[in-house]
Amino acid sequence: MTVSALLVQLLNGLAGASSLFLVSAGLSLIFGVTRIVNFAHGSLMMLGAYGGYSLIARFGVTPADYWGAVALATLLVAALGALLESLLLRRLYGTPELLQLLATFGIVLIVQDATLAAWGAEDLLGPRAPGLSGTVQILSSAVPAYDLLLIAVGPLVLLGLWWLLSHTRFGVLVRAATENRVMTAALGINERVLFTSAMDMLNHLLASQVDHSLVRKLKTYTEPTLLVCD
Repeated sequence: MTVSALLVQLLNGLAGASSLFLVSAGLSLIFGVTRIVNFAHGSLMMLGAYGGYSLIARFGVTPADYWGAVALATLLVAALGALLESLLLRRLYGTPELLQLLATFGIVLIVQDATLAAWGAEDLLGPRAPGLSGTVQILSSAVPAYDLLLIAVGPLVLLGLWWLLSHTRFGVLVRAATENRVMTAALGINERVLFTSAMDMLNHLLASQVDHSLVRKLKTYTEPTLLVCD
């Protein structure tokens, strides 16, 4: 295997790792903040991708239309996440993990059936983001420009989350509520509003990053326990 081929494989691995990080960051942070095992995290990811696909198909693929559709899909999924936190997850704080899994798995089944009814079970191919449809020549191999964007976005998101949680008042309040909810409430902080805001912010992150992944294939399997967005 040539050096060029090895470099391409390395970049592909980094792009895949960055994509997985963007998804898992939201899941781990939601668990750290709310102590809820949110089994429906992937369902929100899927809705963000399908919603972005439909909005882009409606508005167009010009840069303004494309990124406007991505932003709108992000807001819709974030609002849905905040609604789920207010109506369901808030009632699960402090409950056994098995109950949390069962409740959020019920959301998974509902979202999957709704997705099948709205978009069907066939594969959908979303358009590439404007300006990222080409390749970049590295040595003697062509690397997709979108993969290079993913490699750059992952560390930037990590630094942004670190700064948010470590150097802002919001981050301090979130960490305080995570460590000791009773003391936080005694200090006059409304932990329900705080957790809903955290859930909303993290779903913004989730939806926006997954919407950017519309260059990949969307697929919803008909089996009741399988949800795949690859």
